[in-house]
Amino acid sequence: MKPKVLISDSLSPRAVEIFKQRGVEVEQKTGLKPEELKEIIGNFDGLAIRSSTKVIADLMASAKKLKVVGRAGIGVDNVDVPAATARGIVVMNTPFGNSITTAEHAIALMFALARQIPQANASTHAGKWEKSKFMGVELTGKTLGVIGCGNIGSIVADRALGLKMKVVAFDPFLTAERAEEIGVEKVELEEIFKRADFITLHTPLTDQTRNIIDAKAIAKCRKGVRIINCARGGLVVEADLKAALESGQVGGAAIDVFAEEPAKQNILFGMENVVCTPHLGASTTEAQENVALQIAEQMSDFLLTGAITNALNMPSVSAEDAPKLKPYMKLAEQLGTLAGQVVQSGIKAVGIEYEGHAAALNTRPLTNVLLMGLLRPSLDSVNMVNAPVMAKERGVKVSETRHGNEGDYHTLVRLKIETAEGKLTLAGTLFSGKPRLVGIDDVVLEAELTPRMLFVRNEDKPGFIGRLGTKLGEAKINIANFNLGRSKPGENAVCLVSVDSEITPAALKEIEKIEGVVKANSLSFANLA
Repeated sequence: MKPKVLISDSLSPRAVEIFKQRGVEVEQKTGLKPEELKEIIGNFDGLAIRSSTKVIADLMASAKKLKVVGRAGIGVDNVDVPAATARGIVVMNTPFGNSITTAEHAIALMFALARQIPQANASTHAGKWEKSKFMGVELTGKTLGVIGCGNIGSIVADRALGLKMKVVAFDPFLTAERAEEIGVEKVELEEIFKRADFITLHTPLTDQTRNIIDAKAIAKCRKGVRIINCARGGLVVEADLKAALESGQVGGAAIDVFAEEPAKQNILFGMENVVCTPHLGASTTEAQENVALQIAEQMSDFLLTGAITNALNMPSVSAEDAPKLKPYMKLAEQLGTLAGQVVQSGIKAVGIEYEGHAAALNTRPLTNVLLMGLLRPSLDSVNMVNAPVMAKERGVKVSETRHGNEGDYHTLVRLKIETAEGKLTLAGTLFSGKPRLVGIDDVVLEAELTPRMLFVRNEDKPGFIGRLGTKLGEAKINIANFNLGRSKPGENAVCLVSVDSEITPAALKEIEKIEGVVKANSLSFANLA
């Protein structure tokens, strides 16, 4: 029997053709109400969507046959990925199909902002001839600050350089070598605020980037700076931007994405120095054609052959390798996720070593999932397939080494990271098939990684454990487990503390004040597969 796919959002007719040509039965029914979709979803093996269909846990509970959800585009905010994973449903996207389109939209908005084109257009259509009112600025010679210099950001930088602009870029994963290669100056975020005439955002919305442009950031900017956001709503505090536009601190803003969408009302609407578009970054004929064709090919491959491409919740693994790799996949993801939350500066190189039994495995998916865990705290669109590409785009050198001989452990995965500020080494193994951290730098310790943890680097001096326990108690944070290690008596020490509740930013600041603390990080492993 042929596999059957439902297309529930508007996709290019070519997607339907591809499914049929590949031998997949397909139906396209758009505009369905949630209850209507729920009623029929049980008949399909695959669901192809864009952004309108909400694939929530309740819908998937009725999707007894569903094997794959394909999102034609990057964002999967409308898909409950953990719920899909729990039900064994593969979630795919097309992360690179609309990069050029989004970059071009940012450039178009920058031009519109510089020359007040929408306002001049409306005035002229109204029969006015207000030539002196719309005095613009040239882009040539101006400094463009790019926040987030990955796939889209680097394309924007390239186009801006072609316009004879100077480009400065901030991206924690952008190396000096990659910056030189694409012709931008790598700087810290504070430098962007100080120097940029225009600021454009191309970063995902994460805990680190949420509200990255707020009143404090705007106050550091050059007076009259112009801000463009085609990335994610929530990166800019809209109330702070409005106040800065009214005061003249910000000369203008071009906004394609909003904190709440669809944005039928917004405090920025109606302001003369604001250009708004309804999330059009990916809205070109070419981009929609590309992502539709890609998702049809990917879903067909999976349903007909089992091949997995651009999956957010599964790596590219054969049926034969899957049982052997499962515990190692979890170990690799935990090591990468730990490193990604600890490393604070640009990553230059990543070395992954497999020893003993691990060296005999198909290590490619292990490396992919490790890189995914490493990059995920900063890049929400990263998955097990595109993680190596995203690392390469940022100039991160990735190497993989296998050692067949066993060392202290019969199987071991070691992660070595080189950053602009230093190095980090993590080592992990399996105990009875379960992941276990067994080393951090030159410190030996054994720890199981739990959903919420506190990681502390400290000086090995008497009284430290008591002081730390007191601070956690004052914050009403219960300790579940305490793991300690040190290089030598009186020298470097680390501790990993499992806790029962979230370590708030305020609690973390108090912990960092404890005598002997060198660095403290709040860690989360709650969303690991």
